[in-house]
Amino acid sequence: MKKIQFEQLAPEQIEQRSFEIITQELGGRTFDPLQEPIIKRVIHTTADFDYADNLVFSPGVIEHAHRLLQDGACIVTDTKMAMSGINKSALLKLGAEVYNFISDEDVAAEARRRGETRSAVAMEKAARLNRPTIFAIGNAPTALIRLSELMESDAFQPGMIIAVPVGFVNVVQAKELILSADVPSIVARGRKGGSNVAAAIVNALMYQMTRK
Repeated sequence: MKKIQFEQLAPEQIEQRSFEIITQELGGRTFDPLQEPIIKRVIHTTADFDYADNLVFSPGVIEHAHRLLQDGACIVTDTKMAMSGINKSALLKLGAEVYNFISDEDVAAEARRRGETRSAVAMEKAARLNRPTIFAIGNAPTALIRLSELMESDAFQPGMIIAVPVGFVNVVQAKELILSADVPSIVARGRKGGSNVAAAIVNALMYQMTRK
């Protein structure tokens, strides 16, 4: 059997070494200083360097996200997986709260009654929180479509949208809808994304505030 060489690292060194490798493999590429930690955090989460080109940041969105979190905005996810991936220690330091309504009985019943997805109906429930809200959408394009409809009708204005659903049906179109909307956003253009990406972006935004 061929002998394989492994790097000998303490547990607390593994993440640091991972980011060193990411930086090396990106070569001499440079990014906006505020965007760079988010791009690298997503690459770290996915091992996919396409995100160096796929992530689109609306002007001033990172500073805006920091102000929202500083002022007590809540975070709403479209999946339990995204919610569970958000760092609880960072949330606690910021005094922030994260919500997910996908499994709520009233959401499920209303979705069945109207023939809608639970993700779409969950966005309506989130709008009724009547709070500044950061939406982290990693799975459901129907959630993005419903948010767009709420904005167009002037029924609700999200504080920010992280639009990174993964898939094939209506995913690209829903992301483009958010890119064309008048809302602060971070969007993973194309088919790639996922709940882990949504959580990684939220975490990166919080780490910028809590690890200074």
